[in-house]
Amino acid sequence: MAVTGGGLEALVQQMQQVAQQAGGQQAAPVQSEGASFAGELKSAIDRVDGLKKNAAEKSMAFTRGDPGVELNDVMVDMQKASVSFQMGLQVRNRLMTAYKDIMNMQV
Repeated sequence: MAVTGGGLEALVQQMQQVAQQAGGQQAAPVQSEGASFAGELKSAIDRVDGLKKNAAEKSMAFTRGDPGVELNDVMVDMQKASVSFQMGLQVRNRLMTAYKDIMNMQV
């Protein structure tokens, strides 16, 4: 169970870092040197995809009976992938809502 707690702590830490970065970006300039919204969005999608692939690989390794692959590790990786996908989905929903609001503004 110690591995599960460490995995969850790492996930919570990552979520806190993302929240801090998002909060810090409000006061910062809109676009910093070398960073763009499209680039950040692509890297976030790539991270979600990487978590999903990692979870699928561990699941298959556990199913094959590979040594060193524990059920709790598989479950933690699957939950990480699920949470990151849900977060991405919520971000997409918020972006779509913001886009629709902007398109409905009268100029």
